[in-house]
Amino acid sequence: MSEFKLHTVESAPEKSKAILEGAQKQMGMIPGLYAVMAESPQILTAYTQLHQQFTNTSFDAEELTVVWQTINVEHECHYCVPAHTGIAHSMKVDPALIEALRNDEAMPTEKLQALKDFTLAVVRERGNVSEEDLAAFFEAGYGQQQVLEVILGLSQKVISNYVNHVAHTPVDKVFEKFAWSKK
Repeated sequence: MSEFKLHTVESAPEKSKAILEGAQKQMGMIPGLYAVMAESPQILTAYTQLHQQFTNTSFDAEELTVVWQTINVEHECHYCVPAHTGIAHSMKVDPALIEALRNDEAMPTEKLQALKDFTLAVVRERGNVSEEDLAAFFEAGYGQQQVLEVILGLSQKVISNYVNHVAHTPVDKVFEKFAWSKK
């Protein structure tokens, strides 16, 4: 099996160094995902920009977590489920919601369930959602803006989930207590 390099600030390509330094300063560490992505400054830059843009959408912390974790669980990402569990806790998301997402269980509200269902439809149907999928999403109080924002979140997660699958990125120590595997 190929082993992907986990870059440090010192070993990273020049164009990746600033992002790794920023992560080190902000998070106190370089996440393994960033360490792998640093090999390609373009993917690291694209990923961090998508992440920033998705966190600036109309979704609140719970909704961001629903989109992220629904995709992470569906893609069976061994790295992102624990990482986003830790992130959700730091965002003060209800622990019951976090566990329901990790265990692929029903959401606590109809609106969050509609968001989860729509996100799954986008993933599973590769964007070819039905009129019924859209109608249910709109009926729950979401609009066209949120349809596009789900696609933005999916774009971010496809990059991270696929990189982690290909690279077998080790889970960061800080997130090991949230280890996850599909049941």
